[in-house]
Amino acid sequence: MNRGTLQTLVIAGIVSLLCSTNAAAEGGLEVGLLTCNVVPGSRVNLLIRSTADVECVYEHNGATEAYHGETGIALGLDLSLRSNEKMAFSVIAASSDVGPGSKALAGKYVGGQISAAAGLGLGAKALVGGGAKGIGLQPLALESSTGIGVAGGLGFLYIEAK
Repeated sequence: MNRGTLQTLVIAGIVSLLCSTNAAAEGGLEVGLLTCNVVPGSRVNLLIRSTADVECVYEHNGATEAYHGETGIALGLDLSLRSNEKMAFSVIAASSDVGPGSKALAGKYVGGQISAAAGLGLGAKALVGGGAKGIGLQPLALESSTGIGVAGGLGFLYIEAK
């Protein structure tokens, strides 16, 4: 098992453990896990705004659905050089039409974001929003990366089905 796969598994496990009890309290039903990888070489840091392309996979009951899009900081500070960036979100739904194939996760999510890296980097996102089918991402997501620097501000994740 390579280091990137291990990072993804650790993040996914932590997110699932932290978020499974919170889903019922919010009136939703945890229905799957969305993991995203930043596309290498796509990150653009402009000090107060940064963007990067992402490739995401939604997993639900053994089935998967692919998404692509963009993530970053819309307004804030990004003084970092990062690579091997991964993030994981627990998926919450108020609708039963959220399985792979329904493309329910497509949408715009915004909120606070902070990360720091000194070799191994960690971060958190608190994003809200979503698509038209009553789908939402657990407001707290964990991310990992390698690199150096700090970033924080108004974060975003825009995804659409492939």
